[in-house]
Amino acid sequence: MRIQLLGTGTSTGIPVVGCNCPTCTSGNPYDRRLRSSCFVEVNGVHILIDAGPDLRQQALLYGIRDIDAVLVTHHHFDHVVGLDDLRPFLFANRTPIPCYAMENSANVLRSMFGYIFRDGSYPGVARLTMNIVEGPFEVHSRTNNTRVRIVPIPAMHGSLPVLGYRIGGFAYLTDVSEIPYGSRSLLEDLDVLVLDALRPNPHPMHFSIDQAVEEARLIGARETRFIHMAHGVRHDEVNAMLPDGMQLGYDGMRLAVRGWSSE
Repeated sequence: MRIQLLGTGTSTGIPVVGCNCPTCTSGNPYDRRLRSSCFVEVNGVHILIDAGPDLRQQALLYGIRDIDAVLVTHHHFDHVVGLDDLRPFLFANRTPIPCYAMENSANVLRSMFGYIFRDGSYPGVARLTMNIVEGPFEVHSRTNNTRVRIVPIPAMHGSLPVLGYRIGGFAYLTDVSEIPYGSRSLLEDLDVLVLDALRPNPHPMHFSIDQAVEEARLIGARETRFIHMAHGVRHDEVNAMLPDGMQLGYDGMRLAVRGWSSE
């Protein structure tokens, strides 16, 4: 089993274009953040959570060679615009790659990528299928009969309904400002929680760092890693202030779930 954070930054990425703040000019590699995304390999099934504008770079950096499914958290640009970059993953295996999203996001993606999901008008179009998430589902390998159970976690991103995802003892929730009470039971007994923590100051669409820490305490995962940080967050300074068992994530971080080790 392999879990890797491909990016841990907010929608602009870090450094922000034209910014001279201490984070954007930092020499610390942990202060450089591509747009947030995650890769999970379990039992030979390769799962991508979100496909942002840095997907090609992330795949090359971290040696991603296969993708069997894409789990979409929501339809904002920095989480989906890389869907067209899935084409190379279909060169050797023409079996379509399924994308999973809640209905509101699926409708937006059908409009954004009409040439993929509607008319197939573009030569060499990525062979993607859209699947509406309404409850737990199974993701299948495109090369064998292996399957993995996925549990969607309803949450809110401001006023926008979004999804987190749970795979075994691992849960991933980016771009959230509220986790409804009904979702709490879906997050019990976690080994690793990955959770949105945008910045120190409050924000209407995201957990602040303090809010994320409190949410993490309530959820009670054995380990929590925070993601989707803006350039107001310097890695070493903020990381040193976090409680035991909680850390800032960083690009390329591998996460430890029971039965396997971290790198």
